[in-house]
Amino acid sequence: MDRKKIMIVDDSSAMRLVIRNFINSDPNYVVVQTAANGKEALEKLASANPDLILLDLEMPEMNGLDFLRHARLKTHAKLVVLSSTVEAGSPNVTKARALGADAVVLKPSGAISYDLADKKGSELWQVIHRLLGKPPFTQRL
Repeated sequence: MDRKKIMIVDDSSAMRLVIRNFINSDPNYVVVQTAANGKEALEKLASANPDLILLDLEMPEMNGLDFLRHARLKTHAKLVVLSSTVEAGSPNVTKARALGADAVVLKPSGAISYDLADKKGSELWQVIHRLLGKPPFTQRL
């Protein structure tokens, strides 16, 4: 089985773990790399070669918007902003889309959303499937 590769970029180690566990719950996807900020993500991008990047916006050293400014020159990966600062109509949504984000998903409970799977899991899977193609049905035991 050819699993789709996903990179997680978020400054919170707790949130990276939450997202990793969410992605790894489906055998069609694998987390190939994580980064704590945009600068680190750019450095790891070539070796990770992800199909999709889940990107927070508010991070130290290089935020998600600055990462987006550089990412399209370095990768063909789909870019999904997953942030607590992208409420409907917010300037960050407009900026992220203008800089090349393929989709934007609001974290349900702030910067660290332990309830991501429960509150936004369905929406996030729909976005991932739309961007990467829906994987074949995998029966879980």
